[in-house]
Amino acid sequence: MSGALIKPVLQDEDLISDISSVEHDNDHFHVWWLGQSGFLLCWQGRHLLFDPYLSDSLTRKYAQTDKPHVRMTERVVAPERLTFIDIVTSSHNHTDHLDKETLVPLIEFSPGVQMVIPEANRAFVADRLEVSVEWPHGLTAGSFMSFPPFEIHAIPAAHENLDRDEYGRHKYLGYVVKFGPWTVYHSGDTVVYDGMEMLLHQWSIDLALLPINGSRPERRVSGNMWGREAAQLAKDIGAGCVIPCHYEMFDFNTESPKAFVEACEAIHQSYKVLKAGERWTSPSAAELSGPNI
Repeated sequence: MSGALIKPVLQDEDLISDISSVEHDNDHFHVWWLGQSGFLLCWQGRHLLFDPYLSDSLTRKYAQTDKPHVRMTERVVAPERLTFIDIVTSSHNHTDHLDKETLVPLIEFSPGVQMVIPEANRAFVADRLEVSVEWPHGLTAGSFMSFPPFEIHAIPAAHENLDRDEYGRHKYLGYVVKFGPWTVYHSGDTVVYDGMEMLLHQWSIDLALLPINGSRPERRVSGNMWGREAAQLAKDIGAGCVIPCHYEMFDFNTESPKAFVEACEAIHQSYKVLKAGERWTSPSAAELSGPNI
């Protein structure tokens, strides 16, 4: 793919300014798409960062190989500018979800940041990030931890299989985050698997963040759900809104959101397609007259 890179809606200082402008909004929560599967969630001045990839490490790593990772979108923000992060997650060990060049400066410049990972990946995470093996907070499927005001629950993810370590712990996780009157589901990288809908029905999910890049053997990477599958999963779990992700980062592993949009509209599933660096704002707490409104 050639041509100019996609320009984020908000970038660097403009993004930081937008985040600052809503930090004291007690009636809504706010989410920014930072590219790939990275999302920043802000509520009442607290900040949770899902799976950030904010470097060019993969582009450099694969530049001279037969699987180049050619970037499609400019970086939204340098990680060292995110000096206010309270919690950062990694859903699994792939570099676009556990990037040393993103996380090391983020940890350095966000004093007190805490990290949530799959317990199965603890040793790998500590080695890659050069942190104490005891430092990250590890979750297993079915467990949760509280980081007030956030309560983070873990469910399995299948990328493309429900892989486990030698102790039976899942290597890929999705995170369900409860805070105030809201619940947000970040699936991590996953396909739809048997029993997934039933697991998610434990919660009344207001916002689902789901990948739509699908799976193609010629890519030689683990795949995810397709756009139409993401739309249907959101509908099946009663998500108030669904935002797609995991596209427009690398040109060999992307899909258009067109099929996702068409599927959502066909089944009357509320959705929002964000551009990199764009903000989504929830309904107000006063508007929540029932689940998923």
